[in-house]
Amino acid sequence: MFSPLFFRTPMTAFVRVFHASPDAPPVDIYANGKILVKNLKYKYFTEYLKIPAGNYNIKVFPAGKTTNPVIDTYLSIKPETIYTVAATGMLKDIKLLPFIDPILPMEDGKTYVRFGHLSPNTPRVDITLPDGTILFDDVGFEEITDYIPVAPKTYTIQAREAGTSNIALTIPNIKLKPNRFYTIYAVGLLGKKPPLQVLIPLDGNSYIDF
Repeated sequence: MFSPLFFRTPMTAFVRVFHASPDAPPVDIYANGKILVKNLKYKYFTEYLKIPAGNYNIKVFPAGKTTNPVIDTYLSIKPETIYTVAATGMLKDIKLLPFIDPILPMEDGKTYVRFGHLSPNTPRVDITLPDGTILFDDVGFEEITDYIPVAPKTYTIQAREAGTSNIALTIPNIKLKPNRFYTIYAVGLLGKKPPLQVLIPLDGNSYIDF
């Protein structure tokens, strides 16, 4: 069903990069001086890249540039670990946040979902169903929740200002398939452009085999 690329290799990890900075241009990303990602645009994810575990100097440049990086930082990548590394925040204070996509036991027939808050100007939120049932509560910018199991079906969810009934965003028709891990990422800007929205990729722990 899934590509043999993702079979276990000792001392390697899988990393995808997510451009979630709403006012940053497309970027090129270098790891220890070598190009890793080219022309990654806002709201886009790379595929999961298989890389050796270890310590990396990461430089992020506007696409096509090789001077004055907007990010110059270090990441430590553990073996047999799956990461989503998000470029987040406004351009003036952009940073890289590594989120682990953990390998977890899965109850057959269930779907597992979590929420990541990457909207710089949106306050702390509760993620709810339309009837007010809270899935995730009081999540702040640059925080990510644990996974929770849910029934696989089509959902409408709402982001509400934490502790209130004030709805910041309603997202209909979210189809969640069984035996999968998903993260609901909130990106963009509340009341400004680019607008607040969610992206719901399939996480690598759904199919990468360690």
